[in-house]
Amino acid sequence: MKDERTISEVQRHTTVFATEGLRFEVAGKTILHPLDIGFKAGEISGLIGHNGSGKSTLIKLLARQLQPTGGRILFDGGTAGSYDMRAFARAVAYLPQDTSSAAGMTVEELVACGRYPWHGALGRFTDLDREKVETAMKLTHVDTLARRMVDTLSGGERQRVWIAMLVAQDSRCLLLDEPTSALDIAHQMEILGLVRDLCRTKALSVILVLHNINVAAHFCDHLHALKQGHLIAAGPSSSLMKAETLNMIYGTNMGVTAHPVHGTPLAYVI
Repeated sequence: MKDERTISEVQRHTTVFATEGLRFEVAGKTILHPLDIGFKAGEISGLIGHNGSGKSTLIKLLARQLQPTGGRILFDGGTAGSYDMRAFARAVAYLPQDTSSAAGMTVEELVACGRYPWHGALGRFTDLDREKVETAMKLTHVDTLARRMVDTLSGGERQRVWIAMLVAQDSRCLLLDEPTSALDIAHQMEILGLVRDLCRTKALSVILVLHNINVAAHFCDHLHALKQGHLIAAGPSSSLMKAETLNMIYGTNMGVTAHPVHGTPLAYVI
């Protein structure tokens, strides 16, 4: 039996998603200029940049919610578009910025929706499906809420339930578009801590959009910075936490200091 640490190290050197000359235009306006980006497997990759930089567009393209104008997207080394939608959904789970209200559904019913790619609309819900739902609820700490109606939950609880649905989907890659945008700082840290734990314990690959650079640097292994549809910086999170780099990304005067407790880089606006 191979050492798990060795397998993990091998995985971290492979690419889960990659783009080659990826472009996107709408109504004659270029939203994304040709992009060549590689996202490593088994890591959390963050997309950062100011509003309108193309972050959400890129993650929607990766999730096949939009069709590119040019270039191509690779998943596991093959063309992402070559997968049928059900096979792709078994491998990649996507959480949009604006989720539906799930009115009239219990937590358990919503989480069970994650099993749809495996049994289809007319398929039988099996014991394996039930096991996956129960495990997902336990991993995301919503098992005690199973019988609650989703629309009666707090914002942080609802977000954990949606993530539980993705975990039940049993995909290898999670695409999250601003998963903490409507949450206070305490719930932001809770949700992103949960995502990080899932990435480590289930060997998931995660690509997510974040606005807060300090939160992104704390939770992400790699950061990819977009500006006006161009990739302008990329690398390990700590390598982007430099004043001149942040000034270029956000177009404002920023400084970087050491965190008073952890000693990690902490950005601030001057």
